Amino acid sequence: MPTSLPRRPAFRLALTTLRLALGVVAVLPASIMAQATAAAPRSAAPARMNASPGSRLTLRGLRAPVTLTRDSAGIVHIDAKNEHDLFFAQGYSAARDRLFQLELWRRQATGTMAEALGPRWVARDRAARLLMYRGSMATELAHYHPRGASIIQAFVDGVNAYVDQVRRDTTLMPPDLKALGIQPGRWTPAVVVSRHNALASNAKDEPSNARAVRLLGEEAVRRRKRFEPENARLAIDSAVARLVGAVADGPIFADYDGSRSTPSFRAEEVATSWRRSGPAVETRDTEVERWESNNWVIAGSRTASGKPIVANDPHRTIAVPSLRYMVHLKAPGWDVIGGGEPAIPGVAIGHNRHGAWGLTIFGIDAEDLYVYELDPSNVGAYRYGNGFERMRTIVDTIRVRGAAPVPVTLAFTRHGPVLYVDSVRHQAAALRAAWLEPGSAPYLASLRLDQARNWTEARAALSYARMPALNWIWADTSGAIGWQTAAIAPVRPNWDGLVPVPGDGRFEWKGFLPIPELPHESSPARGYVGTANAFNVPSSYPRFDALARTWADPFRRDRLLEVLDTTRKATVASSGALQYDEMSLPARALVPLLTPLTFASPAVAAARDTMLRWNRFMNATSRGAALYAAWERRLSSITAEVAVPRAARSVIRTVPLARTVQWLTQPDSLLGTNPAATRDSILRHAFEDAVSDVTRRFGTDMTTWRYGDPKFHFARISHVLDPLVHDSVRARLSPGPLPRGGYANTLHATGNTDNQGHGASLRVVIDLADWDAARVTNSPGQSGDPRSPFYANLFPLWASGTFVPLPYSPAAIGAYTAEVVHLSPQR
Repeated sequence: MPTSLPRRPAFRLALTTLRLALGVVAVLPASIMAQATAAAPRSAAPARMNASPGSRLTLRGLRAPVTLTRDSAGIVHIDAKNEHDLFFAQGYSAARDRLFQLELWRRQATGTMAEALGPRWVARDRAARLLMYRGSMATELAHYHPRGASIIQAFVDGVNAYVDQVRRDTTLMPPDLKALGIQPGRWTPAVVVSRHNALASNAKDEPSNARAVRLLGEEAVRRRKRFEPENARLAIDSAVARLVGAVADGPIFADYDGSRSTPSFRAEEVATSWRRSGPAVETRDTEVERWESNNWVIAGSRTASGKPIVANDPHRTIAVPSLRYMVHLKAPGWDVIGGGEPAIPGVAIGHNRHGAWGLTIFGIDAEDLYVYELDPSNVGAYRYGNGFERMRTIVDTIRVRGAAPVPVTLAFTRHGPVLYVDSVRHQAAALRAAWLEPGSAPYLASLRLDQARNWTEARAALSYARMPALNWIWADTSGAIGWQTAAIAPVRPNWDGLVPVPGDGRFEWKGFLPIPELPHESSPARGYVGTANAFNVPSSYPRFDALARTWADPFRRDRLLEVLDTTRKATVASSGALQYDEMSLPARALVPLLTPLTFASPAVAAARDTMLRWNRFMNATSRGAALYAAWERRLSSITAEVAVPRAARSVIRTVPLARTVQWLTQPDSLLGTNPAATRDSILRHAFEDAVSDVTRRFGTDMTTWRYGDPKFHFARISHVLDPLVHDSVRARLSPGPLPRGGYANTLHATGNTDNQGHGASLRVVIDLADWDAARVTNSPGQSGDPRSPFYANLFPLWASGTFVPLPYSPAAIGAYTAEVVHLSPQR
């Protein structure tokens, strides 16, 4: 279990001690700093900040004075006298802390990497421009808030104010940005509303589903995959079958991936003083990003305080700088605190004076891959209805560092951007993406929620929340709690969005389901709501034509509801502990299956006995957890090899763990003619392999086996330059490793790979009886500048299950103040 939530005075001392300690290590080596940035202090005092405590700065664009108060965790509390200055200061603060991150996002959003780094980025830039939002900006900006255009412009102006400051004073340039030789550029509202970082589904799954259907048939695929509801439609058209049978995913999705994936740099793009000698180092396991999260709201009838408690831990890639940025926004009409993304104004997860809210991913399929038959005499025309339509084209020009500008042609069908053209087979594929509709920039509609005062106003605000598809939870000071799913939800009248479909007009969306008609609930009698990305829609719901058919495995949600159902007198501390809960429900089902098995090897038999005595918690210090993690990995892979015919293994590489548990606890005919005997063989061989794996890692002495160990399950957060730079720089840029418990199917979700690549990017627990009692974690820190004491100060606390305060009242903020910056208008 995590450490208990400490009282504030003792915790403040602990943070002060940690901060002073970090001051010693929070500087890059002098040899690097000499060429990368200004010299940093060498004493035990906090590392150099962009402005010292109590400093004063004048900025062009402000209308009145603004105060930025940074607390001891690094959270910035912004106090402004008007709305314009509030969001101007939020943009300025985000850029001051995250300029490296923001500059990469800006270039990804605008397709301008090549102008900074050269010709090899042209294809990526073309892809970014192909998939960018191209609708009305007036409609777009007005969607997110009645004053959306002015708020977003103020935020952009604040970012640009800091960009201008860095250009004037290059000692402020983040050293990693300087190492790449990238000059930060100016922002526009189009960067803020970029979709390149949006979470959507499921275009990339569609071709592999279609290939599986070609090889096995619809029913066989339904048995091996997991669709909810189960009656999923998987029929494929002959034209679709011809394309997916001949073309791999790589060519089809090259532009899609290029527009969205994290940039990967090469050694020659990094300053020579930073480069490592020899080949690049691989720093983390590869795992598909899991768009998962937990959240819950507990009514006052089940809490110690008598007021609701809201808890949320959104799971995304664990990165440095952190994906999340915490901020407090206070001005007339605004008093909201919590976390969001640094490139977006407002707060996505948190609370205001009246209510608190959180989010998890919900099952809406916002993408479809359309396949077209082309006119053999004109590959720029595709069949639609009884004739052919010409693709719409846009000619753009990409500026390239060290080379001539490159003209590119972007093609679009009536459904969306063309991803692939096969001039030999006369076929093409295009993406229809709901996130290219107006109002679909991720999280921006939170601006409306930030000012909601009750559940009615919250639901009205959420009717604008189109992307990503989310389970929103709410509680307010009146005691009301609620759940509203919100997304832009395409209605598919004659297919389920699981396979590509012809773009000839037979498969068209029938508009979007109004958000208030998506699943929701108001103050349920059971006294709580909990979501964890699993299928959570009652069978009586009438509009499954607008919902996805693929969901997360049910184990985290089942464990959450198991605990919440017996919860009484809940506190911030108990909800914080639940966020770090490491009970494995799959282990509870699978481990007893080992009881009747015998093993010839005494070492394997002893390991089996150890695991039978294990309590099923994936604790970092547990040897049973180490054995189980290795065993479950092998169970999943061996079971898939048995249940999936050899010819289909290239397209059904894994099966959901829920299927594996089902087939092993209730032996299925997919396991062969003697399912029980095959099941026992799978269990035995997988366990023998697991013992070999753990022995290889730790040796034969079982007393040394620890699940959360750098030899097994740990967290080391790799900076994007990590593989390219020498060890002294890597040690500062990439914090860790630190031990981790949990895994993909515990509430403390830390993934199934050795190095934790995704998980809770932010945690927050809020008791509406006392706003100052709220607690958070973020990782590794608020700042993205490796010179800052707030670059990785939260990492060891996050890794150990320790929260930091989220002060809200002026008195609480004053008790934790670490730095104050006064911003004044430049007259």
